[in-house]
Amino acid sequence: MNDFIAGPLPLWAEILTAVFAVAGAAFAAIGSFGLVRLPTFFRRIHAPTLGATLGTWCITLATSVYFSVQGAHLFLHAALVAFFVALSAPVTTIFLMRAALFRERQKDGGLPPEHP
Repeated sequence: MNDFIAGPLPLWAEILTAVFAVAGAAFAAIGSFGLVRLPTFFRRIHAPTLGATLGTWCITLATSVYFSVQGAHLFLHAALVAFFVALSAPVTTIFLMRAALFRERQKDGGLPPEHP
């Protein structure tokens, strides 16, 4: 059983956690606006991927600061989440781009032919 009772954070830790959390949410939101604003799928695919990855890293930093100060030891468990998002986002983007290229080539969208 854990006898740890959480107390208030120091002001510097609260400010740093808040800055990282708000920045992470802002990056994710700005990346999502690319889905609406950019005209083609091939242009829209990059903004959400970059925004999600950068937003995840900021939220991870906020989590690490908060729980490291709260628990008085270094907390890096959240880094695994950011690592896997950073690892899987580009792979997902590649699959989506290849599927879009295939569909455009099927309907003769003016793309160059695939290499043999």
